[in-house]
Amino acid sequence: MAGNSILLAAVSILSACQQSYFALQVGKARLKYKVTPPAVTGSPEFERVFRAQQNCVEFYPVFIITLWMAGWYFNQVFATCLGLMYIYGRHLYFWGYSEAAKKRITGFRLSLGILALLTLLGALGIANSFMDEYLDLNIAKKLRRQF
Repeated sequence: MAGNSILLAAVSILSACQQSYFALQVGKARLKYKVTPPAVTGSPEFERVFRAQQNCVEFYPVFIITLWMAGWYFNQVFATCLGLMYIYGRHLYFWGYSEAAKKRITGFRLSLGILALLTLLGALGIANSFMDEYLDLNIAKKLRRQF
C-alpha cells in the first residue's frame, strides 16, 4: 500500500515542512517585534504573520484529508499536482499576508479553489467506489467505453 501512495506521502511531508517553516516565521516575528508568549497581539506586523500562520494551520486538516481522498479514490497524480499547487498558494498567502492584509487575497483564492476541487474529486471518487462496490455499477468504466 505504501508504494501505491508515495506521491501523496511526498506532498504530505512537503506540506508538513511548510507548516513548520511558517511556525518558525512566527517565532522570528516574536523576537523582531518583541511579543513574548503567550501574547498573540502586538505590532500589526507581528499580528499579520501570526494570523497568516494560524490560518494555514486552520486549513491544514482539510487539505490533508481532501488530498488523500482525491488521491486514493480519484487519481493520485492529479491530486498530487493539485497538492503542490495548494502548497504554492499557501506560500503566496503567507508572504502576502505578512506584508499587507490585502496581499493575501491571490494566495487565499488559489488555495481555496484547489481545496474545493480536491473535495469534489474525492467525493466523485468515493461515490464511484461506493457504487462499484455495493451497487455493482462502475460509472467510470461506462464513461470510458463511451469515449
